[in-house]
Amino acid sequence: MSEIHRRKLIKQLAAGGLAITTLPAMAATCSSTTKKITALKNNINHSVCQWTYNFISLEELCKVVKDIGFSAIDLVGPKDWAMLQKYGIYSSMCYHGGKTSLTEGFNDKKYHDQLVKDYEDVIPLMVKAGYKNVICFSGNRKGMDDETGLQNCVEGLKRILPLAEKSGILIQMELLNSKVNHKDYMCDKSAWGVALAKQLNSPNFKLLYDIYHMQIDEGDVIRTIQDNHQYFGHYHTGGVPGRHEIDESQELYYPAVMKAIVATGYKGYVAQEFIPAKEDKVASLKEAIRICDV
Repeated sequence: MSEIHRRKLIKQLAAGGLAITTLPAMAATCSSTTKKITALKNNINHSVCQWTYNFISLEELCKVVKDIGFSAIDLVGPKDWAMLQKYGIYSSMCYHGGKTSLTEGFNDKKYHDQLVKDYEDVIPLMVKAGYKNVICFSGNRKGMDDETGLQNCVEGLKRILPLAEKSGILIQMELLNSKVNHKDYMCDKSAWGVALAKQLNSPNFKLLYDIYHMQIDEGDVIRTIQDNHQYFGHYHTGGVPGRHEIDESQELYYPAVMKAIVATGYKGYVAQEFIPAKEDKVASLKEAIRICDV
């Protein structure tokens, strides 16, 4: 399966998911009997990103998740939360459900009013549903220097953080690579994100540290986690290169990365965000959970 750029899916997912017709050939890749992983160690809270398994319906993905033995899905918009709740699945990272995408973020003041509205709308819904994490994005540079973009992000995020703090919600900005997948994205280095977190100085703002993206743009993953874990509130996976399975076919050794995360005392979620390339895609997800369950 070829790379699907998340920027093309943000608005659709946020608005309530993609209307997907499951093709018989794709359904066949997920039709094998899945046995639960019966001995999860409970050191890692496991999740999976919906968009990487969007060749099956959300309901089918909920069933797969339950069959494997974990209970969370990442990157689901408000309209689809009822489906998660039907199966006892937690929304481990929410979309705000608004009109902006990851290229139109807090680094540009012209989007601030819309973004503030989007988060003011979704935060009460999250409180009612019992969810804690909502994603945000820096936006693309579009010729803007990093310091100006950082200060613009500070200004915009300060407009929603009081509500987040009052409501117990974590606003989490994702670190994405600008080398391969998200050309021109501003929050593409952990140092920039940490500088933003330090200026905001709020326990309700964190960084979503995407291991795949940061391996591409800067490497040194374990040391970065050890040195900056207090600013990281969520993790995503993915095999490098190619964003496929996180097994021996790629360059990162995920058991060591997961052990480093656990050693920091982290109690949040690690969401699988690889695009399965193997024929049995459910088996790939099960294997990824096993690899990360340290």
